[in-house]
Amino acid sequence: MTPEEKLAELGFTLPPVAAPIANFITHVEEGSLLYLSGQGPRNHEGQLAIGKVGAGVSVEEAYAHAQLTGLNLLAVMKHALGDLGRVERVVKLLGMVNADPLFSDHPKVINGCSDLMVDVFGDKGRHARSAVGFGSLPGQITVEIEAIIRFRKD
Repeated sequence: MTPEEKLAELGFTLPPVAAPIANFITHVEEGSLLYLSGQGPRNHEGQLAIGKVGAGVSVEEAYAHAQLTGLNLLAVMKHALGDLGRVERVVKLLGMVNADPLFSDHPKVINGCSDLMVDVFGDKGRHARSAVGFGSLPGQITVEIEAIIRFRKD
């Protein structure tokens, strides 16, 4: 089953790739590595999930936001590579959580994205990862995640 077929089986469709919000590009290809700029929880209508995790936003809500962020990362991958089947490995994720200072379950939040990568790519989706808290993120989004991907050169 292709990654696109797996996404459809899971009931997901990829959102449109959002334009960068500042002076950067969505991705950089270097050799067989694809570096993805940070993405946030933007839905298909372009709305962003905002708030502070642990102070008004639950772990379960933030997990869903991280999953949505993962869909945005997949959309950039598809845009860059043309085919998600070219992904050989999700190498690393850096997950940032807009968290209350006393919040401590950052890994549970970023699992929303990690679980999606494993669901879509199987063992190729298993990755190294950091999940950290920040006092704020751009536009007060709940999560931001960046990725490094190894891909097959065609």
